[in-house]
Amino acid sequence: MNRDLTGYRKSYDKKALEESELPESPFQLFSNWFKEVEEAGGVEEANAMTLTTFGLDGFPKARIVLLKHLDNDGFVFYTNYQSEKGKAIANNNKVCISFFWPNLERQVIIKGEVNKIPEEGSNKYFQSRPRGSQLGAWASDQSSIVESREVLEEKLTSLEKKYQDKEIPKPDFWGGFCVKPIEFEFWQGRPNRLHDRIRYISEKKTWKRERLAP
Repeated sequence: MNRDLTGYRKSYDKKALEESELPESPFQLFSNWFKEVEEAGGVEEANAMTLTTFGLDGFPKARIVLLKHLDNDGFVFYTNYQSEKGKAIANNNKVCISFFWPNLERQVIIKGEVNKIPEEGSNKYFQSRPRGSQLGAWASDQSSIVESREVLEEKLTSLEKKYQDKEIPKPDFWGGFCVKPIEFEFWQGRPNRLHDRIRYISEKKTWKRERLAP
């Protein structure tokens, strides 16, 4: 394959990120941006975030996961603890998450440390999921090799029969992780590629704020 993509061009001119408008807390700025992205429309899953971990093979790997809860403790997502990303986190809990919202020409990059949330929180969220998603968590040995799609579907059918008219318990191998940030970078597209980049760095109980060259 040989494709020339140099003709792709876009002018960024929808918003600006000025120091005079910045809150002290990066969590507040993130919350403000998230709300504006939702209200602007055009992004089907504003909570989709890219999670990057260091794999057991030493290589970084990025994939999309869904943000399910946010507070001043951090960003929560759910997964199979025995999955590739679960094992990577167990080996090295330093991760990066990022959000890209093209409707407002914005990106947020967050560095932090990730740890499991309490079982109570994982159980509560699991019970709020549709039954199909609950059964899917049991049916999939996430990241393992399977012979065929039919094997997965047969396992799901078996589980549907097993838990017919019964409450489905949360698997021990499934639950939530919380990313506790140590650094935020907010990127706002601007004309002539002179983009706004504002970085917040955690310093004890406060946040240091600085502008980066685009």
